[in-house]
Amino acid sequence: MKLKLAALWTSFMFLYVYVDLLGFYKPGTIEDILIGKVFTFQITPTFISVALVSVTIPGLMIFLSLALPARVNRWTNIVVAILYIPYSLFNLAGAAGWPHYYFGAGVEVVLLALVIWLAWKWPRTTGSV
Repeated sequence: MKLKLAALWTSFMFLYVYVDLLGFYKPGTIEDILIGKVFTFQITPTFISVALVSVTIPGLMIFLSLALPARVNRWTNIVVAILYIPYSLFNLAGAAGWPHYYFGAGVEVVLLALVIWLAWKWPRTTGSV
């Protein structure tokens, strides 16, 4: 179970990063970044810190899925995945006309739903760890 959850978080993490990375190919994106703007947000130290935290958490979930004891692991995976579903969908705000954002968000939500489902179904016997 731990390996499955870690693999799902790894898949989520790659997709999460690559959707943003591919967003740099949208015309005007680099120019906006150079003048200090991302979507409607100003690029500030706070913005960059929030962005780093937003990728650090799923990155840590890869490790935590392998390292935490079963009971804590189960609930940590469920809670974090539930919190990341609306966060992934929020990223669609600037997606108009760019199918890769919709595809990425759709797959991200499916991966997070699988995390929730697997963690929820985690066997509750002692031998399951």
